[in-house]
Amino acid sequence: MHIGVIGATGTIGSRVVTEALDRGHRVTALSRDAAPRAAAETRAGIVWRSVDVLDAASIASVLPGLDVVISGFQPGNAATDLADTVRRSIADPTLYATAARALLKALETRPRTRLIVIGGAGSLEVAPGVVRADSEELLHETLDLVGLPREYAGAVRGHRDALNVLRTSNRLWTYFSPAEDIAPGERTGRFRVGGDQPVLDADGLSRISAEDAAVALLDEAELPRFVQRRFTVGY
Repeated sequence: MHIGVIGATGTIGSRVVTEALDRGHRVTALSRDAAPRAAAETRAGIVWRSVDVLDAASIASVLPGLDVVISGFQPGNAATDLADTVRRSIADPTLYATAARALLKALETRPRTRLIVIGGAGSLEVAPGVVRADSEELLHETLDLVGLPREYAGAVRGHRDALNVLRTSNRLWTYFSPAEDIAPGERTGRFRVGGDQPVLDADGLSRISAEDAAVALLDEAELPRFVQRRFTVGY
């Protein structure tokens, strides 16, 4: 399988690249400026290309030959400068929906190519019919808990809006909401898969390592279960 990974230098995207290569897939790693990475790359089975995920024409130019595109788009690179990504997300929370529209527009030229968008956990239902992104009180409570500014609520809603953009499309899209607590850690390959509600562990926590998130994403790429649907994972 030939997999394109947008945001290939990010926390999740870089691990998706590694997981895909380890499984024997070909990878086109996509980032805003791929030249430095391409010059330093030593792994077999991977090429680097630059792409502007907000520009449908730019995305369309890299689609030929790809079976699946996994998009981990973030404004900035949270893996190297989280504060900058937070600032950019607060400044323009509409970027996530803009990227979703550009991806869908580009896929009009390749309707058989699958799209998997890595989004946010804020659009998951925390109770029947209750979505955290729809409640200012719940959002502020969560942001205070994880140490993010309350202004980041706009970005959480931006991820939700991107999901809603996808839901209007007949393209072969999948939306991935990671667990609420996701960070670099261990690849265990052991986790549970859910739909529109977070998967909670024995302590009532929604958590996953970035490595196991990459496993879940490659599992979905290889054996589609959630076409035109959202899924999540957790321990």
